[in-house]
Amino acid sequence: MFDIEKDWNLQIDKLRKLIRSPKTFDSAIELALDIHAIPHTSKVSSGGVPTLCDDLLDGLTNEDYCIMPGEKFETIAWHLWHITRIEDLTGNLLIAEQAQIFSDEWMTRLNVTVRDTGNAMTDEQIIDLSERVDKQELINYRNAVGRQTRKILKSLTPNDLKRKPGAEYLARLVSEGGLVESKNSIWLKDFWGGYTVAGLILLPLTRHQMMHLPDSIAIKRLIKEILHPSVYETAL
Repeated sequence: MFDIEKDWNLQIDKLRKLIRSPKTFDSAIELALDIHAIPHTSKVSSGGVPTLCDDLLDGLTNEDYCIMPGEKFETIAWHLWHITRIEDLTGNLLIAEQAQIFSDEWMTRLNVTVRDTGNAMTDEQIIDLSERVDKQELINYRNAVGRQTRKILKSLTPNDLKRKPGAEYLARLVSEGGLVESKNSIWLKDFWGGYTVAGLILLPLTRHQMMHLPDSIAIKRLIKEILHPSVYETAL
C-alpha cells in the first residue's frame, strides 16, 4: 500500500519536475495517471489493486459517512463531495473547457440541494449534506468524474500545459453554482485562474485529493474506535 507521507510526496515531486518539460511530457502524464488512481476506487483505473479510496470505503456504513467526530473534523461524505466537485470543476471546465459531469440529473440521483464545493458550508450544512446524499450515488459520481479526468489527461498535448483557464470557464464556476458568493468559496476563482494546466494537474487533480483522503481515514478510525470498538479491534 502507498506510504502517504513518503511515497506520495516523492511521486508529486517527480511529477512536478517531469511536467516542466515537453521532452518528458509522456512520462509526466503517465505518472499523473498513476498518482490520480490512488485517491479513487480501483474501478476508475481498472488497475485491479485496492487503492487508498477502496480502503476508506471498505466497511463503511451509511451512518459512518455522516459522523463529525469533533469540532476540528468534517464528515467522510463531505470530504468525498468536496474533492470530487473540485476535480469535476477544474478538470472539465478549466482544463478541458467542456461541460462538467455534475448536472440536474446527478443532483436528483445524489438527492442533494447544493452544487458548490462545500468550502463555505457551516457544520450544520455539512451534516445536512452528509445525511441527505445518497452514499452509493456519491461513489458513482466520484467514479464518473475520475474516469472523465483520466480521459482528459490522456487527451492533453505539451502545448496545453502552459495554458491558463479562459475567462468564460472561470465565470462558469460561479454561474453554474460550483462556487458561491462567499469569501470562503469565491476566492478559488482567482486562485485557480492563476494556475496553468500543469499547475491544475499538480494541485486539484492530484495533490488536493490527498489533503483530504487521510483526514477521511482518520475519521473512519475514530468512528470505529468510538462507536464500533469490537469491529475495529477485529480488523486490527
